[in-house]
Amino acid sequence: MKRVVLNRKISNRVVNGHPWIFSNEINQLEDSIIAGDTAEVYTHDGKFIGKGYVNPASMISVRLLTRDKKDNIDKSFFRKKIAAAWEYRKKIGYTENCRLVYGEADGLPQLIIDKFNDYFVIQTLALGMDVWKNEIVESLNELFTPKGIYERNDVPVRELEGMEQKKGFLSAPFDTKIMINENGLKFMVDVDKGQKTGYFLDQQDNRKAIQHIVKGAEVLGAFCYTGTFEIHAAHYGAKQVLGLDISESAVQQSKENAALNGITNCTFQAINAFDALKQWSKEDKKWDVVMLDPPSFTKSREHIQKAISGYKEINLRGMKLLKPGGFLVTSSCTNLIQPDLFYQTIEAAAKDARRTLKQVVFQTQSPDHPIIKSLDNTNYLKFLIVQVN
Repeated sequence: MKRVVLNRKISNRVVNGHPWIFSNEINQLEDSIIAGDTAEVYTHDGKFIGKGYVNPASMISVRLLTRDKKDNIDKSFFRKKIAAAWEYRKKIGYTENCRLVYGEADGLPQLIIDKFNDYFVIQTLALGMDVWKNEIVESLNELFTPKGIYERNDVPVRELEGMEQKKGFLSAPFDTKIMINENGLKFMVDVDKGQKTGYFLDQQDNRKAIQHIVKGAEVLGAFCYTGTFEIHAAHYGAKQVLGLDISESAVQQSKENAALNGITNCTFQAINAFDALKQWSKEDKKWDVVMLDPPSFTKSREHIQKAISGYKEINLRGMKLLKPGGFLVTSSCTNLIQPDLFYQTIEAAAKDARRTLKQVVFQTQSPDHPIIKSLDNTNYLKFLIVQVN
């Protein structure tokens, strides 16, 4: 197998198990290596580190797949890894709908596979993983005999790896609108046109966490997307629920999801939630519960401060719309802002609003998106419920 030799001085991150090796940590790449190849990685003094795929054009030049020299990187390797990921999900009780493979956390860097009952959506976000796409699809067919497999590789990060954005069927064509069950409710997932892979499975446990605070409440949900939190709130006994999203198509899907569940006390508006929250706080409108689930405010370290300011501002507006003793439900999916910093930002907003907070729940994504403590990027979702007095 082709070889990569690292510099004398490398980060302890690599030695301690992190699968990423950056270009400035490499001393020597064999001339025969081309982007997407698999290679063995060695320290400067010849000690075996692992095997991984290589892309000399990427800042992350090597992503390790294994640290066992006996492993052959072939179809059976990927089949075994996917099967192990499935066994983990079954043991923790996530089978009908789940993130089947969560990239680095499952030892398959930059591979995402979401399972929506008998349908699968995959993303291969690095070139070295993309070259194994056919073998990954074959493994899914052998392990699950799925009704359909769809590719959602229409993401800009692929271009950093020298790949085009694309999406489409990796099986016989099927109706890309799939109905799933979650917490006793039904939702339509559009795996072709929906955000990411079509649905945010990472919040499935968090949607259940609101069940007690919404009973008999007037609820406002901003950035509602397809209305999952709002419909859960109505299902759990909210008096009235209003959901906001800037996307007309998302609002239409929210209405369809509400009808699918026989929910009649949810209304949805296609409106810029940032502007609405600002205007309504000036008008002194009030709710019992305000839910905020905004998109990621940054994907780069250079803009972290801007993201912090954004989270502070939006949560400040949310608090101003709450009655005394009301509940703020707020999320952040920006992995660059770790939990402590997120909480500090919410506390800063409360200070500016001259309100005090009582924590009810502070948790992460559902465990089918496992967190590896040494891999910061696996710990990305923050979900917080506080009472605001």
